[in-house]
Amino acid sequence: MITRVKEIILAPKKEWAVIEGEKKPHMKVFIEYVLPLSLIAAVAAFIGYGLIGYSAFGVRIGSISWGIRYAINQWVILVGAIYLMAFIVNLLAESFGGKKDFDQAFSLIAYSYTPMLLGGIFYIFPLLSILALLCGLYGFYILYIGIQPMMKAPSEKITVYFVVSLIAAIVVMGILSVIMSAILISSSLLIR
Repeated sequence: MITRVKEIILAPKKEWAVIEGEKKPHMKVFIEYVLPLSLIAAVAAFIGYGLIGYSAFGVRIGSISWGIRYAINQWVILVGAIYLMAFIVNLLAESFGGKKDFDQAFSLIAYSYTPMLLGGIFYIFPLLSILALLCGLYGFYILYIGIQPMMKAPSEKITVYFVVSLIAAIVVMGILSVIMSAILISSSLLIR
């Protein structure tokens, strides 16, 4: 896994050729790759929001229960977004001349999320949590590079396929974030 992380970040074009040849089932990719990396953000969120906390407008925010809820929130958002994006990318494949294959679409999205999953470490310090999202921007480049080998889209349609996938990613992450934030806030009000 460490080699895969290093290669997908440092040499994505070369690594996509390797990944494409593996043709791993999505559950194997989830268990061996997404699950361990997604736990980085969850554990960091628990530490940052549950043990360290932060101050906003002179009010200290953070407790063990808040940390647990926030950790679950982050994990569900990340994993949910990966699955939803894989579904969307797979659904769009034939519209852009690609080949539908959910396992390949899942691998494409899962490995493209690597920078964001690693960036989850910034949740340890809540004020730096925005850096996790900034790390995810590099994941868009990795996604762009991986569309052709993974989904077999013709080169003249890759950019449009990528842009539509990017818009879908933003919408999916936005909707998931709003829903999970509402659940997080409502659960914290119920506990008090």
